[in-house]
Amino acid sequence: MISKRQLRTKRLFDVLLVLLLFPFLIIPIIVLVAIATIDTGKYGVFTQKRVGQEGALFNIYKIRTLKEEVHQLGHLDKSATRFGKFLRRTKFDELPQLFNVLKGDMSFVGPRPDVQGFADELKGEDRIILLVKPGITGEATLKYKDEERVLERQKDPDHYNRTIIWVDKVKINKNYVQNYSFYLDLRLILKSVLNK
Repeated sequence: MISKRQLRTKRLFDVLLVLLLFPFLIIPIIVLVAIATIDTGKYGVFTQKRVGQEGALFNIYKIRTLKEEVHQLGHLDKSATRFGKFLRRTKFDELPQLFNVLKGDMSFVGPRPDVQGFADELKGEDRIILLVKPGITGEATLKYKDEERVLERQKDPDHYNRTIIWVDKVKINKNYVQNYSFYLDLRLILKSVLNK
C-alpha cells in the first residue's frame, strides 16, 4: 500500500518534472490553445469538474477539441474538429494538465480523473484509489488508450463503460495503489512516451 512518505516523494517528483518541462512546452501549449480557439470558435482551453484525491472536485484543463454541439459517450471523435481529432489522437490536448500537476490537483501517474458518478461513488476497499492524485497517465490509461474506439462499437456505450471498462479500471487502479513504487511510476511514464 502506498505510504505517506511515498506520496510526498511522488509529489516532489511531480513538481520537479513539471518545472523541468514547462520551459520547453509553454510556447507549444499557447500556440495549440490559439489554434484551437480559431478552430472551434470558442476559447481553446476546456475545463470540466473531475473527481480528485480523497474525492475532492477540481477543474481539469484540456485543449478544446470538440465542436459546439451535444456530445455523447462513444461518439466524441465524431464531434471533434479535424484539428481536434489530431490533438486527441496524439494526446496533445492533455498538455494543459501540466498546470493541474503544478497546482497539486493531479500527478504525472495515477488513475485518470473521472467526472462525478464514478470514483466519488466507490465503496469499501475500492476507495483506496482515492488515496492518490489522479494522473495524466497510468496503467489503466495505457490499457484503454483506444477507449473511444472501443465504445464506438458498442450498442450502449454508457452501459458498457460502467459495467465492463470502469470495473476493470477499478481493479487495475487498486493494484497500482496496493503495489506502488517510484520505479513503477518511472516505467509507466517511459511507456507512455514510447506509446505516443
